[in-house]
Amino acid sequence: MRDIIVAEQIGKCYGTFRALHNVSFHIQEGECFGFLGHNGAGKSTTMRMIYGLSTVDEGRLAIFDRPIRLTPPEIKKCLGIVPQEDNLDPDLTVLENLEVYGGLFGMSYKEARHKGRELLALMGLEEKETANVESLSGGLKRRLVIARALINDPQLIILDEPTTGLDPHARHLVWQKLRDLKNAGVTLILTTHYMEEAAQLCDRLVVMHEGLILATGSPQELVEKYVLPCVLEIRLPLHMLPVNLLEATAETGIEALQVVDAIFLYARSRKQLQDTAAHLGISLDDCFLRPANLEDVFLKLTGKGAERE
Repeated sequence: MRDIIVAEQIGKCYGTFRALHNVSFHIQEGECFGFLGHNGAGKSTTMRMIYGLSTVDEGRLAIFDRPIRLTPPEIKKCLGIVPQEDNLDPDLTVLENLEVYGGLFGMSYKEARHKGRELLALMGLEEKETANVESLSGGLKRRLVIARALINDPQLIILDEPTTGLDPHARHLVWQKLRDLKNAGVTLILTTHYMEEAAQLCDRLVVMHEGLILATGSPQELVEKYVLPCVLEIRLPLHMLPVNLLEATAETGIEALQVVDAIFLYARSRKQLQDTAAHLGISLDDCFLRPANLEDVFLKLTGKGAERE
């Protein structure tokens, strides 16, 4: 697969604030590539450079083999953008929103209507074409925004926090639609602070924190590289734990991580964690034993927990 985006040591400053520090990555055609991090990590700054709302001040950014400083119109017309906030026109129907957007790309009314109906069917919205946008649920609005981003048959779709604010059921429905697009050969760029979303959708991703890329790889590669496979979350206040807990676990080969007032123990086997808890006098009823996941990688690299439902 060819690289359709290559970033080499790109940086960005806003006055005295440095938003990006020598960021490098490459995105291959047909994959879903993720940028994982909290708000302020540098994800949106990177996206603005790609879709042309911000200049590349430092380093080199090439899109479709063309080095750019500010993304030109001929590249923009190959992109589909799903912004973090829904910006649909509330005065138009569902189908009219697509027709108007198609007109911005030079499509005739007939072409835009035909393409719009195809996209509504793709996103499971065909029964809503005459509905007013304001009558749609949050999940349906997100699907409509994704449909709108496809009106110009883009080679690359950028999704900025695509499921923020959705309930779990709506989120899973949007995820399935995004998987369908990737399976059809569309390249996706996804920014998110949801660990499960990144694990569900991304072929590869970068973990960002304070304008830096801390790690790159597939979700499974990152878990295998940075954390041991079994995790024990201790759900007790710190004052109820042995004062020497971190030192005691280190002597047994268990890795311990404290994030604010939470303690996580990592080991190669569940039995090792169970034996350690018993030795420390901690009941398993006060713990959660589970496999390691992408959130553990994020905790270890950034020292900050993920935002939860």
